[in-house]
Amino acid sequence: MDKSKRKELQEEFKQIKTYMGAIQITNKLSGKIYIDTFSNLKNKWLTLQMQLDMGRFANAELQKDWKELGAENFGYEVLEEKETDEIADVKWECKVMLKRWLEKLQPYEDKGYNKPLQR
Repeated sequence: MDKSKRKELQEEFKQIKTYMGAIQITNKLSGKIYIDTFSNLKNKWLTLQMQLDMGRFANAELQKDWKELGAENFGYEVLEEKETDEIADVKWECKVMLKRWLEKLQPYEDKGYNKPLQR
């Protein structure tokens, strides 16, 4: 590939917008929800499904239900998204966003898979 074409492709790549945000996975049978945030939402549901299918998801309770009930009994939704080029510290913004959604939805115990935040 010549240098001008390579430079053109690099500039095009820089123009692609990426989004950070909060997601919710819902158990359609029990109504329990799992909330998390990610610095890049592109293809996130595919990645999470792969982790769950392989038995490698970080949340053991959700992983157990996924294995027992099957993928068809879970839904995915983006609760909030922001362009990352608008954010100075994406990691910090994810933490703030997660805290806000956890406080709002309270996905704990019978209502969800999350653990309460440590104060």
